[in-house]
Amino acid sequence: MKIISLIGARPNFMKIAPFIRAIKNHNKKSDEKIEHILVHTGQHYDIRMSQQFFKDLNIPPADIHLEIGSGTHAEQVGNTMIEFEKVIKKEKPDWIVVVGDVNAICAGSITAKKEHIKLAHIEAGLRSGDITMPEEINRLVADRLSDILFTPDRISDKNLLKEGVPKERIKFVGNIMIDTLENEREKASALEIRNIIKKNLIDENHSFTVPNINKFAIVTLHRPSNVDHKEIFIPIIDFLLNDVASDFHIIWAIHPRAFKQLEKFELLEKVKSCSNLILLHPIGYHELLKLNMDAKIVLTDSGGLQEECTVLGTPCLTLRWNTERPITLREHGGASVLVGNNVEKIRQEYKDTLSKNTIPLSPELWDGKTAERIVKIIAEY
Repeated sequence: MKIISLIGARPNFMKIAPFIRAIKNHNKKSDEKIEHILVHTGQHYDIRMSQQFFKDLNIPPADIHLEIGSGTHAEQVGNTMIEFEKVIKKEKPDWIVVVGDVNAICAGSITAKKEHIKLAHIEAGLRSGDITMPEEINRLVADRLSDILFTPDRISDKNLLKEGVPKERIKFVGNIMIDTLENEREKASALEIRNIIKKNLIDENHSFTVPNINKFAIVTLHRPSNVDHKEIFIPIIDFLLNDVASDFHIIWAIHPRAFKQLEKFELLEKVKSCSNLILLHPIGYHELLKLNMDAKIVLTDSGGLQEECTVLGTPCLTLRWNTERPITLREHGGASVLVGNNVEKIRQEYKDTLSKNTIPLSPELWDGKTAERIVKIIAEY
C-alpha cells in the first residue's frame, strides 16, 4: 500500500509527526508494509515556522517539496493542484491523507478525487459555522470528498451526520495533536523559561527581568481579523500593555504577520518600551509547549493552543467570535472562553478567568494513541 500525506503549514506538522511514527511502527509489526511519501506544499515558507518544527518533532525531510510559497488563497490552492497532480500521476498512490484545515488540504482533496484516489481527512468534522473563514471552506471541501473522515471528538461526528455524511465513513479516533503533546511533554518540561527567552528574543538590547518565572502570560496573534485593522489591533495592544502587563510579564511569540502590522501601525517601539512585555521570534514546538505548561493565562487566536490549554489546564482567552473546537470551551469542560476582539469583552473575561480554577481535561480518546488507530483503520480498509 502506498500513502501520500500532504502538508502545507505549521499546524500540519504536529499532526503528521505521530502519523509517520505510527506507520513506522506498523511496518515493524506487519508483513503488509505501507510505503509513505510526504509532500510539503511550502505554504509556510518562513524558516523559523517550518524547518524548526521538522527538526523538533523528528519529522523526516519531505520526500517532495512543491515550493508553492506565498500568495492569495486562490493562488495557493491553484498552484498546489497543478503541482500535486503531477505527483499523483507519477507515484500512483492508493491513499492520499490530508490533515487539518490549511489551503493544502483543499487543493489536495480536489486533486485526489479528480484522479480517483481514495482520500482520508485527519481532523474531520470541525466546524466554526463561519463561512467567511478560508479554513472553514477548506474543511467543508475535504470532508465532502473524503472516503474516511477521522474525527477528534463526538461533536465533530454530529456535525458530519447533520451534513449527511454516511455513518460508516466517519471514524472517531481522537485528537492527533494530543499524540504529539504526550510524546513531547517530557522533553518540553526539561526546558528553562529564561533560556527560551534568551534564545528567541527579537531585540537583543531589549532589557527584561523575570523575577518570578511562574507568573507570566502568553500571547499569540496571527489572524487578519485581529491584526490587520488598526481600529481593532491598537485597542488590543493597549489592553495588553495597560492591563495584562500590570499583572504579569507577557511573553509574546510574534507571528510575522503581526510583527509586520506592528511596524505598519507604528506600534513596535511602544510595545518594546514596555518592560513587562517580552517579544520573541516564532518559537519551536517544545518551547511553546513549555511556556503553555507554566503560564498563568494564554491569550491567543490559535486553535491548536486551545486544545493544548484544555489538556494542560491552562486558562485560555480565545480572541475569536467562534471556534471549530467547541470541545475546548468551558461549557464542555475545557479551558477556553471565546472573547472576540472587543476589548471590553476581553477585559471582562480576563478578570473573570483569573478568579477561576481551571483543571486539566482529557476528552474522550485524547490519549496519545490516535495515530495508531488511524493507521490500523487505513490498513484494514
